[in-house]
Amino acid sequence: MGTLDVTLLEISDGVFEVKATAGDVHLGGEDIDNVLLKHFMEEFKRKHKKDISDNQKAIRRLRTACEKAKRILSNSAQATVECDCLYDGIDFSGVLTRARFDELCNSIFQRCMNPVEKVLTDSKVSKSEIDEIVLVGGSTRIPRIQKLLMDFFNGKELNKSINPDEAVAFGAAVQGAILTDTGDENTDILLLDVTPLSLGIETAGQVMTVMIPRNTAIPCKKTNTFSTYSDNQPAITVKVYEGERQLTRDCNLLGEFTLSGIPPMPRGKPQIEISYDLNADGILTVNAVEKSGGKSEKISIKNDKGRLSQEEIERMVKDAEKYKDEDNKVKERIESKNMYENYLYSLKEKNNKEIDSIVTEELVWISDETRTKDEIMERLKQTTEKVSPLMQESETPSEQNNEKEEKKGPVVEEVD
Repeated sequence: MGTLDVTLLEISDGVFEVKATAGDVHLGGEDIDNVLLKHFMEEFKRKHKKDISDNQKAIRRLRTACEKAKRILSNSAQATVECDCLYDGIDFSGVLTRARFDELCNSIFQRCMNPVEKVLTDSKVSKSEIDEIVLVGGSTRIPRIQKLLMDFFNGKELNKSINPDEAVAFGAAVQGAILTDTGDENTDILLLDVTPLSLGIETAGQVMTVMIPRNTAIPCKKTNTFSTYSDNQPAITVKVYEGERQLTRDCNLLGEFTLSGIPPMPRGKPQIEISYDLNADGILTVNAVEKSGGKSEKISIKNDKGRLSQEEIERMVKDAEKYKDEDNKVKERIESKNMYENYLYSLKEKNNKEIDSIVTEELVWISDETRTKDEIMERLKQTTEKVSPLMQESETPSEQNNEKEEKKGPVVEEVD
């Protein structure tokens, strides 16, 4: 295959809990075959002055011979690659030693360690806490890969008791029996999987607000309370996303629904409870309830429709790392903008004409999308200094005393 997957499991009393998973969808046995194929195509060209790259039949035969040599080198010091009448009636024969094989494929072998490190980082587990290292898949028979693993885990012996070619098929059969409840004796186990990507909701400014973080064990349920963005807002649209980026435009939309019938209230006053419920079958149910009136809506999203492939998942995780700093800057700007807007709207409740005039002016200023976080925070400071004397003038002595006792922060879209 052309993929590499690494999973960290915790096994206790028949319960298999996935702590973290990582992989490389462009790394596997086929990649090793391609390196060997390229090497022997160049050797054939050097020996016989002929290029076989335009002959698909010759390439297929040579690839098969390379794959066979790769398998032989797992148990022998050298292997011979032979093809009768490979091209234009020319027989081809080449020798590949294990040392040369390790040299040719060294970059691939080194890449195998990256997902191993990623899994330990995500799960916050140290090397010393790993009890068993189980090898699954034909390429784990390669001595160089085994040595790299042993060196990485400080000389720890590898568990080779399981047939690496049969393990995946057997595990899939057992899990299938569990889900269909066949009652077979081999199904007296429980697999607790994890979410491959974070699941979240879109909030003001197209921010991806995470509800269920990546690598959370399933089944799971998370609930948060949100509010409206504008005064007398009659409805909200709940957009459900999966992904690791800070903005929803860079994530995958899974579904959406509208919760209507919200009573007329000032911005930030309605209490809307949104829950994400992910069951063992990977079905996500999102429910939204407006607390004052009990109005509710929900959506169910199956894991076989609109979900990303393993390759797309790995790409999104890599992109999140690649654009982390850039995404954080954008998110910080949006959050500072939202905070300033919330503060301005809270000032409108003071019913002071001078303050209202300042608020109107500042709402126009903040609507400019080119404003940076630093500019917004400086403007917030200036506005606070402007309105503080006006607020004190408009308040009664009792109100001023209450203000000293309880300082209320600006309303945000997500309510703790």
